[in-house]
Parts: sequence; C-alpha cells; structure tokens
Amino acid sequence: MGRILLLLVYWAVVIYMATAGAIVKDAYFWERIGFRNAWVTVTQIPFLYLLASKSSILGVIAGSSYERLNWLHRWVARTMFITATIHGFHFWSEYQQAGLVAYMIKMMPMIKYGFAAWGLLLWANVSGMSPLRHWNYELFIAQHMLTWIIFLYVIYIHVPAYAQYNVWFAIAALCFDRFYRTVLLVWQNIKIRPNRSQCKGGQRIGHQAQIRAVGEDITIVTIKDVHFSWRAGQHLYLWMPRIGFSDHHPYTIASAHTLPGTCICNSVQLVVRKHKGFSRKLHNHAKKIQSSGNKEDLTAFVTGPYGLPPRWDIYETLVLISASTGASFTLPILESVLLSKERSLCTRRIDFLLAAKKGDEIDYYIQRLHEMINKAADVGIELRVHIHVTQGSPVPILAERSATGGIKGGAISSSSEEPSPSNRGSFKSGDGPVDIEKHAAQAGRRSSSASSDSHVHQSSSRPNIEAFIRDPVEATGGETSVVVCGGKSLVARARNCVASLSDERAVHKGTGAQGIHLHVEENCF
Repeated sequence: MGRILLLLVYWAVVIYMATAGAIVKDAYFWERIGFRNAWVTVTQIPFLYLLASKSSILGVIAGSSYERLNWLHRWVARTMFITATIHGFHFWSEYQQAGLVAYMIKMMPMIKYGFAAWGLLLWANVSGMSPLRHWNYELFIAQHMLTWIIFLYVIYIHVPAYAQYNVWFAIAALCFDRFYRTVLLVWQNIKIRPNRSQCKGGQRIGHQAQIRAVGEDITIVTIKDVHFSWRAGQHLYLWMPRIGFSDHHPYTIASAHTLPGTCICNSVQLVVRKHKGFSRKLHNHAKKIQSSGNKEDLTAFVTGPYGLPPRWDIYETLVLISASTGASFTLPILESVLLSKERSLCTRRIDFLLAAKKGDEIDYYIQRLHEMINKAADVGIELRVHIHVTQGSPVPILAERSATGGIKGGAISSSSEEPSPSNRGSFKSGDGPVDIEKHAAQAGRRSSSASSDSHVHQSSSRPNIEAFIRDPVEATGGETSVVVCGGKSLVARARNCVASLSDERAVHKGTGAQGIHLHVEENCF
C-alpha cells in the first residue's frame, strides 16, 4: 500500500506539471502541451539516474538502500516514456495538420535524435521486464547500461541548450556512483602490507577464496581476510576474474559473525545457487576442483556491504521464513540475535521455517541450525525450527543428530501429511525418550514465556505459511517481526497473512493487540 500511495503522489505531481494552465483550446494548444511534457520528461532524468545509483543521496535521505528503491526507478522510467510519448505525439500532430512533417524533419535534425531517445526509452522499459531479466541477467545488465549511456548522448543533442543542465546532473550522478564504487573496490581489496602472520588467507591484491559444490545446484564461497563489519541481512558484490572477468554479482552474506577457525580476521561465506552465466561457471569449477582432489584457492574481489536492514533484537517474537537459499538472509538474523552481546534482549521466542525442494539445497544451513539450537537453550530463548523438504528423500539432519545427544529435551517432529496434535510417538535417544509430535501448524499455541526447549519439526509437505505465522503472533505478548525471504508466491502469501492478521486482531486499535512488523526480501533478478 505504501508503494501505491507514493506512486499516486508522484503521478499527481507529474500530471499537475504537465497540464496546469496548458489545456487551452487555441492555436498553440498542440505546441503548448508538447513543450510542457518535454520539460516534465527531461526534468525526471536526474531523478531516474539517482535512483539507479548504489551510492545515491536519495537513499540517505529516504533511509533506504538502493535495492529497495529499484522499483521506483522502473516506474519513473515508465512514467518518462508516457510523458515523452505525449510530447512527441503533440508535436507530430501539429506538424501533420500543417502538412510540414517532411519539412520539419529535414530542417530540424534534433527531431531525429528525439525519435532515437524515444526508441531507447521504449527498449529500456521492454528489456527491463522481469521475464527478460530472468532470461539472461548478465546480458540484461550489459545492454541496459549501454542503452542509458547512449540515451544521455542523444537526449543531450535533442534538447535545447537551456535544458541540457538536466543531462549534466544525470552524468554527475552516474560518475559519482562509479567513482565511489571504484574507491571502495580499491580500499577493500588492496592492502599495502598484508599481515600474513596473523591473518590466514591474507594477500596484497584481492582476497583468498575457496569454493565448494554442494549437491547439484549449490556452491559455498568462503572469502578470507575481509576487513569490514556487516549486519545480518546485508549483501556484497562479488567479482572473481578467473570465473567471469566481466561478472560482478550481488550475494547475501550468509554468515553473521566471524567464522570459527579463521584467526582474528573476518571471513564471509556466500551461498550461490546455480542459474545461468556466472553461477553456473562457478558451480562447475567447484565440482572440477573436488573431482580432481586438489585444493585450489581463487582470488576474489568484494565491495560492500550494501543494504540497511532494521534492528532484529527489538521484537519479543521473531518469525523467520525462507525458501532454499533465502536462508542466507534469515539464518544470519537468527545467529545475530542468539549471539548478541547485549545484556538485555527483548527477544523471547523465535520461529524459524526453512522450505526447499531438495535436501542438499539446505544442508549447509542445517549444520549451522544445529549449533543455534544448542545456543538458544543457553541464552533462554525458545526456538522452534520447521524444516520442509517437499521432493526427494528426507533430510537426515536435526533428528538424527539429536540422537547423538546434540539436542536435549526438545520435541522432534517428522511428518509427510497435515499434522495432528493427537499423533504422538516416542524416539529413543542417548539421553532418553524424546517425544515425536506429528504437529506443524498448531503446535505453537503455548504460553509466551521463554523456554530452553528447542522444538524441531521436519515435514515433506508444503508449509502452511498462514498457520506458521498465526501461532507465534497469537501466543506473544509483545511485538512480532515477520521476516520473509523467498520467491514471489511465498512473499505474497506472507504479506496477505500479516495483513489479514492485523485486521482480524485490530492491531493498535484499542484491543491491546501488539504490532506486527513485516520485512520481505524477494528472490529475483
């Protein structure tokens, strides 16, 4: 709703600027509307390029990161196309009524550049549609940048001299962004005197990186000796010249703290899912290294971190939902709360859901979840973990590890159908019997007091997102934050569920129901 309201306000301003005092039926009607929309179009150019920058002042003013403003960048481009079309249509109609089309094109070369600018604007909007971006992301980025550079050139020639300052503003925004990112690249990846005695993997240029293929689609990238701090939910840009010289891609930092066994320096891990282009080449190279039995270190360059995630430890209840590699966003949030050094934490309960088609997609996350389950008991936070693997063999993960004594006093569930709280069994572990609850959606209706028990539910059915969110929201006594990272359908279901719950419970309307915060990250290009 917030985006819709912002767009409506933006369009209202554009319409007012394009029509106020201009709709007068006289001899200059067509020319007046054409000129007015020309100005409206050209004055949006700096705004468009500022929204495309990763180091834009607009993000600072709005308190938001560049990727969360990208949707507005696309809508500004679409609005510009409409106003540019109105501009061209009215001038063309005026020339046609006077029978001067051929003469004006011959006498005013700027008209040809106007058609070129309009065509480039049309192409940028069409090629920026989601299906084409998904088809070949690397090709989209290359042609998109080239399109907008050529667009600045042709629009500079098309507009009169007194309007060219708008183009210079856009060029300034583009140059500053590139300058800032270049300085950041040099600062973070070139060390005059690397301390190899203290930092394993320290090198003068770039960072030492190791890659490991997991299953058929996942690649784990470990980058050593990274000298910057980050917060859970932030991402960085990765460049590995040996894998793809021209490929520079964003990936969520999948670790929230210094990895064990990496001396005093930070190491970050990225989980890369195989698609086309760079990710496929990276996965194939990792499989080649593993099949040869040799250990190979690559050189990686990183820039970042980017993103302005909110604080996660200020909510009494956290509901973390992710699909497949979306756990690279939610798992660091879980780790950051459980490993927080704050003496007084607000968080008392965390519900964590991880869904995937295949078990090997999430094995990396499961290993770390095992550590967090034990940590939750130590800090007094009730942690409930739901694992859903919908295809292939079930994941022999948390339940099996608990049998060795890894989980004590927890409830472990395994089911392939809609669970029922009446179906219970017994599981023998090294520490005694542990209840097996065939219970996914309704098991959370308990008191909101913290518990050292860790509840782990495994299922081969699709998760019931509505029930998973409802249980902790109804049980909590304070505010709840729902964090979702996944595809379009998962994000849409979570949005609808939170909105429905807020209306149903009359949140902040005198009923005493506490607020529900929603933060979504959508897996897309």
